[in-house]
Amino acid sequence: MNTTFPEIKKNFGFGCMRLPLLENGEVNNEEFCKMIDTFIMEGFNYFDTAHMYVSGKSEPALRECLTSRHAREEYLLADKLSNNYFEKEEDIRPFFESQLALCGVDYFDFYLMHAQNARYYEKYNACRAYEVAKELKEEGKIRHVGMSFHDSSDVLDQILTEKPFIEFVQIQFNYLDYEDAGVQSRLCYEVCRKHGKPVWIMEPVKGGRLVNLPKEAQVIFDALNGGSNASYAIRYAASFDGMTMVLSGMSNMEQMMDNLSYMKDFKPLTAEEFDAVTKVCAILRRQDLVACTACRYCEEGCPKKIAIPDLFTCLNEKQQGSGTPETAYAKFTDGRGKASDCIGCAKCEKVCPQKLRIRTHLKTVAKYFD
Repeated sequence: MNTTFPEIKKNFGFGCMRLPLLENGEVNNEEFCKMIDTFIMEGFNYFDTAHMYVSGKSEPALRECLTSRHAREEYLLADKLSNNYFEKEEDIRPFFESQLALCGVDYFDFYLMHAQNARYYEKYNACRAYEVAKELKEEGKIRHVGMSFHDSSDVLDQILTEKPFIEFVQIQFNYLDYEDAGVQSRLCYEVCRKHGKPVWIMEPVKGGRLVNLPKEAQVIFDALNGGSNASYAIRYAASFDGMTMVLSGMSNMEQMMDNLSYMKDFKPLTAEEFDAVTKVCAILRRQDLVACTACRYCEEGCPKKIAIPDLFTCLNEKQQGSGTPETAYAKFTDGRGKASDCIGCAKCEKVCPQKLRIRTHLKTVAKYFD
């Protein structure tokens, strides 16, 4: 049992940013219901969403498949205040109430200031967003106030110093990003520990990149005790002190059953497994691939409707000599923008948590495919 948050049954949560989908792009509610029921039956209870997830379909899907079908004490629900949905303090409460309605609940167990960085923090501060969340907690509409974070450790230190009432911090943390200069997983983790804040982990498998490994890396994991690639990534993230919650975006029952198999009775990585992870990390760092996690924040504001993450997948496959990238590229640009349609407005780069040079990468995509 978690002593800081005793209501959390296990340190593994259902991230609802990548849900099972039908061919028409709608959420497969039948599959989602089965996954939710299995998750709860196996002793887990934490669900995480945001208004923008699955193009706005995540919250209603949770109402349909979770909150209308399970007693309130069976689950914990986390939602977020995202930058795109308010411009002034007066906008926050109406948006928050709309989220409660969309999710079909009277309160959120956890509510996060979403994707904080230096630029967003300035806006949230000006709009008293943190203080409004604190007021909502006092009114009983939020149980715990936290934040998710994508920036340097110095910015995180500033926010936690200025907002000491923040109860937990959600950071991107995985073995590939641990020493990454842009993501700063280790440094941000150390800031959380310095301030005594419990840590929530997102992107433990880096949008699937730590699942689909090159052959040279796969050989290393295959020599261990039969665990999946995802198991080594998720258990790595959960093995550090202070890691209260590890989130996984599961989009089918197969992924869920794999995740639950090693998180139900969690065991930290052994010394041998840590050594294998270190070797795999070194191999991945030698590859010149686009480090996109397919969060799709970049797509929302793209004036040319370019499926940016999908095109980066095509580029990575092309450079690795895997898959059928030309066929996939034709599919992802059918009725949508091509890489060469990019007008260089940089809206995508301003919201990218990975700080990718998206415009430069799209030029490379265009060179290969257009």
